[in-house]
Amino acid sequence: MYTIKLFLLIVPLVISSRIDQDSSSLDSVSPEPKSRFAMLDDVKILANGLLQLGHGLKDFVHKTKGQINDIFQKLNIFDQSFYDLSLQTNEIKEEEKELRRTTFKLQVKNEEVKNMSLDLNSKVESLLEEKILLQHKVRYLEDQLTNLIKNQPEIQEHPDITSLKTFVEQQDNSIRDLLQTVEEQYRQLNQQHSQIKEIENQLRRTGTQESTENASKPRVPRTTPSLHLNETRNVEHNGSSWTLIQHRIDGSQNFNETWENYRYGFGRLDGEFWLGLEKIYSIVKQSNYILRIELEDWNDNEYYIEYSFHLGDHETNYTLHLVEIAGNVPNALPEHKDLMFSTWDHKAKGHVNCPESYSGGWWCHDVCGENNLNGIYKKPKAKIKPERRGICWKSQNGRLYSIKSTKMLIHPIDSESSELTKAI
Repeated sequence: MYTIKLFLLIVPLVISSRIDQDSSSLDSVSPEPKSRFAMLDDVKILANGLLQLGHGLKDFVHKTKGQINDIFQKLNIFDQSFYDLSLQTNEIKEEEKELRRTTFKLQVKNEEVKNMSLDLNSKVESLLEEKILLQHKVRYLEDQLTNLIKNQPEIQEHPDITSLKTFVEQQDNSIRDLLQTVEEQYRQLNQQHSQIKEIENQLRRTGTQESTENASKPRVPRTTPSLHLNETRNVEHNGSSWTLIQHRIDGSQNFNETWENYRYGFGRLDGEFWLGLEKIYSIVKQSNYILRIELEDWNDNEYYIEYSFHLGDHETNYTLHLVEIAGNVPNALPEHKDLMFSTWDHKAKGHVNCPESYSGGWWCHDVCGENNLNGIYKKPKAKIKPERRGICWKSQNGRLYSIKSTKMLIHPIDSESSELTKAI
């Protein structure tokens, strides 16, 4: 560009000098060879300017071509990236449609399984009622038969009694089969819930419109499969076998679960788990039991405390009544009081409404977060006093223990220590 401007400046000067020389040649009497040399110099200057202009134009053209090639390459890269993004967007949309269809199918199946479970429950209840009636009839007939045998030892058993006994046994077998079927239905229901939760999480990750809807929904904790109805874990202690009903070691299991899961249990027996209130009640209602709580704090100090206790059924919200027996840690749970079990979705009457940070089902009384061994698993911060939130044990003298691991075990009271239960 600068060469062109220089050329445009030189050309008028050369032309004007040429005109001046021509006009002066008319007046002067200089010889002809001198005029020719002057013209030759002008031509050389003009040629040199044109040569420089040509080189400048050539460099400019090469530079412009390189810039144009770079622009085309960048445009090609942009076009390819845009095409790839459009393909990925289409794939994500197809996956989202497929996930929605699968979610709808699972929800339909879930409703079907729920209906089947309700039907089975109603059948089981009717069969249990029939069984009770038949047992009363059988007892009555057995009493009559006993009286007849006392009066007439040689008499044979009445065929009606034999048929009734056979019928009762058949009913018992049918009830057992139905209970197994109901158990299987519950297991399938929990699996369906887990699958639906996983699909919902996948839908959220696609960045669709669910993000705005989820903000207004109530919190729902992660749902885990229930334990099998007959599953338990026993541990040895002082030569006796104790049933482990709760275990926490590393926070791998979410304990902010629903009332239904706390009733029937959740987690893994080889890791963290809650056995289930219904299973615990079915065990301890048979005889008198001891509750042993083992604690370990973040300084690896180990503590324990034992109670004689009574546990109510579902209608009482599994009310717990405690009397301390022994231990090396100050008692923290109220004695001689009815403590009702509560979860975030099932508040017992008169239960204190606690915030989400104190989550986890427990036998709470009048203060949030104290002595909740099912709370959020939280590692303590360095040089900070123990927090009330999470797993903690606050004794009645005011000392607060921050807990790293817990075990809750139960064991039947033997005949020698049966007097311990008299205080309950």
